[in-house]
Amino acid sequence: MVKIVGAGLAGVEAAYYLANQNIQVQLYEMRPTKMTPAHQTGHFAELVCSNSLRSNDIHNAVGLLKHEMMEFNSLIMQAANASSVPAGSSLAVDRELFSRFIEDKIRNHPNIEVIHQEFTEIDTDTYTIICAGPLASDDLSLNISQLFHQDHLHFFDAIAPIIEASSINMDIAYLKSRYDKGEAAYINCPMNKEEYEAFHRELINSEKVKVKDFENNVFEGCMPFEVMAERGFETLLYGPMKPVGLEKDGGKRPFAVVQLRQDDASASMYNIVGFQTHLTWGEQKRIIQMIPGLEHANILRYGVMHRNTYLESPKILNNSYQTKVFPKVFFAGQISGVEGYVESAASGLNAAIQMNQLIKHNELKPFPKETMLGAMANYISSPNNSFVPMNANLGLFPQLEFKHSKKLRKEYYAKRSIDALLAYKETLK
Repeated sequence: MVKIVGAGLAGVEAAYYLANQNIQVQLYEMRPTKMTPAHQTGHFAELVCSNSLRSNDIHNAVGLLKHEMMEFNSLIMQAANASSVPAGSSLAVDRELFSRFIEDKIRNHPNIEVIHQEFTEIDTDTYTIICAGPLASDDLSLNISQLFHQDHLHFFDAIAPIIEASSINMDIAYLKSRYDKGEAAYINCPMNKEEYEAFHRELINSEKVKVKDFENNVFEGCMPFEVMAERGFETLLYGPMKPVGLEKDGGKRPFAVVQLRQDDASASMYNIVGFQTHLTWGEQKRIIQMIPGLEHANILRYGVMHRNTYLESPKILNNSYQTKVFPKVFFAGQISGVEGYVESAASGLNAAIQMNQLIKHNELKPFPKETMLGAMANYISSPNNSFVPMNANLGLFPQLEFKHSKKLRKEYYAKRSIDALLAYKETLK
């Protein structure tokens, strides 16, 4: 029997894999009995920030990772494909349908027992996968800190606002995907230079929620957009407000563009891409309504800050997500130092594969570093004096061992990864 703590993306992925290997699983989830600062519901695998699982392109790191996961019957990928909404060349989902699909599979699996209570103490003699991040409870965080002598277990993340679709002025905004890739799935709100200058000026002078010193350690990939604005006048123009490839009907390129992505299957809600924030709610409304097309925006969910918990993993975990001092205890998900929805699920899948090998054959089978699953596990377990959570990226791969053109590098990486993955699968018992 294996205890899995947390029914988030990593937890449900791990539980589903092990249960399908005929291993009994106890899945602990404290919600809705005890909520977190960021979750809205008690649903399994709730998508707290964006509803996007990013690119489907196999030549992109996260697209390749999804392909690898599907080779192992990934529950998250099944759910995502069953609940997808238009998002151009990306994979975005209806949050409610996504969670409902997963919860149905988990609750109705004969080898999974769901336990709705807070898990506060790790028994190091019991097979356990901790998938409680990035919002582990205070008591569990304290227990982890004590077991692994970790003084600091957190950084802070931010959530973007969601807008009611019917309140968006489509006389100004328009549908388009960047460079017309895929269908026109994003709502785009264009700004001229004068509008952007006024927006930027008000944004950097806006009222923010007061944060404590230790709350300033924010993951770069989820940086509040007002913090980006403070870094320079053009920072947003190279980030979430980049106008390149978003010309309307072949016309002149806007100076800046705010994009909104569909958030539910009925297209009644859209989230503002890259606009995670810790502005006060009053300021959020004022600043958002400065955006052309959003002057009467009805904000269905305001952006908030929340704690994200993670380990200093290179000191604690090996490349199978197993703790170095307690062989029966594994970590997966954002608490292990991966960042992103797909990455979290992938780490849960990897940890479960390793746990299955340990229980049945008393051995581990780390993924090859040439696969994205293996490259991520290698990153979180390699010595690093300034370890921070990391998204899947091609920079995690070993260099190619032959001369090649830069143009073809992504194709070679993808082919090498797939070949290595298929060979690895043949070695599993």
